[in-house]
Amino acid sequence: MTNILLVAKREIRQILAMKSFWLTLLILPVALALGPILAESLGDEDATPVAMIDRSGSGAGEALQQRFAEDDDRNTLRELSRYVQRYDLESADPQAVWTQHDRWYTATDIAAFRTSGGVDGAIAKIDAVRPDGTPEFEADPPLYEFVPAPPALASQSAQGFGAAAQDLFDSDADDAPEIVVLIGEDYPAVPAIGLYSANQPRASFVAAMQETLTGDLRTRLLAERGILAADAAAIQSAVPAISVNTPPPGDGAREALLVRSIVPLALAYILMMSLMLSGSWMLQGSVEERSNKLLESLLACIKPEELMYGKLLGGLSVGLLMIAVWAGCAAVAAYATQGVIADMIRPALEPVSSPGAILTILYFFVAGYIGISMIFVAIGAMVDSMSEAQGYLMPVLLAILLPITFLLQAILAGREGWIVQVLTWVPLWTPFAVLARLGMGIETWVLVGTGALLAATIALELIFLGRLFRASLLATGQKPTLGRMLERLRARPQ
Repeated sequence: MTNILLVAKREIRQILAMKSFWLTLLILPVALALGPILAESLGDEDATPVAMIDRSGSGAGEALQQRFAEDDDRNTLRELSRYVQRYDLESADPQAVWTQHDRWYTATDIAAFRTSGGVDGAIAKIDAVRPDGTPEFEADPPLYEFVPAPPALASQSAQGFGAAAQDLFDSDADDAPEIVVLIGEDYPAVPAIGLYSANQPRASFVAAMQETLTGDLRTRLLAERGILAADAAAIQSAVPAISVNTPPPGDGAREALLVRSIVPLALAYILMMSLMLSGSWMLQGSVEERSNKLLESLLACIKPEELMYGKLLGGLSVGLLMIAVWAGCAAVAAYATQGVIADMIRPALEPVSSPGAILTILYFFVAGYIGISMIFVAIGAMVDSMSEAQGYLMPVLLAILLPITFLLQAILAGREGWIVQVLTWVPLWTPFAVLARLGMGIETWVLVGTGALLAATIALELIFLGRLFRASLLATGQKPTLGRMLERLRARPQ
């Protein structure tokens, strides 16, 4: 045991002396520090400027602008209602429309919202009852901003309008709109609307235009048939009262599953990353020992098995150190964050907070480390250079990483198909599959069965890969062909 610990200490010191180790160790803390800044900068999406040119004098252009303003207010009401529901702030104004959650906000609701002061009025009332530590409500910016059309474009004839609009888009001028809507002089007799866009417009924009103008045309047709304009407008504006029943924020089946899977998926990903990194460092150290002729000196003092176990223990210690540092930084960042992320911490930690879950995580973490690190140690004992090692390492990495990618995607989609089930029972991927499935829930018999199978596989690995390690240590200059590898796997210790 003393020799094993000595080898482990040497392995740890060798890895800690690498600059790549410290750079890798700092990647996650730096990413966590820069994440909120980058997210804030990427989230500032400006509204799309739209120029509305209505030559008909029918008021259709004004109706379109009112429709998009109404859609923006409806989205704001919905987000404000979810915010109030999440933080139990209904006492700010129990009669306000933004405290009524299960409903589809109508034009009447939007008018009442505007009359009461809109977002500013609602925030003023909420701030009066908002407890300390509760994040402020931030309304999303509107999707579209209506801007005046350039005079040269507004006066352009119908024949050259399209070319003039395209020239305006190509000019990249600061005040150039991205969308131009042209309503001709003959509207509504000739209901042809021109839509010119610098990019592919959103389907929702076209659908809102079509719905608004369709209602306008039908109202006019009803009026022409002798129906009073007020009655025609009432007919067109008649809509059902839709009651929208949704779970509270964070309680939806899909949302709850994603929240519960955050930490398990992160554990699987961190295990994968730390294994790849510490394994490559162990492999590099083994190659350097062979190239510097240090193995002969080591084997004169210790047994090959002690060298192998010491390397495994050293790699495991470095990997757990990386995970501990990353987990600590993530915990500090999570608890220092306010808002929706802070609300997700408690349900996200729930699947991994019980004693049984903690023991499961520790077991599969350590077992996964030993099982895969043994492969890296065996490769390091067979090769004489890093270029040769890369030839064996790449297939191993692809064999590990590609199925894990499919596994994580399936769990994020909430599926437990045959791929997930198969990967759970294949020892090479068992640790990743079990850790990733903790958020979805995994049967006890599956944990026991896969854990026993993984333990048996590691025991066989230590026997057969240990033989390969022992037989390959001093075989310098011999290419590890398939025949030699099989022969070394069958060779028993003398």
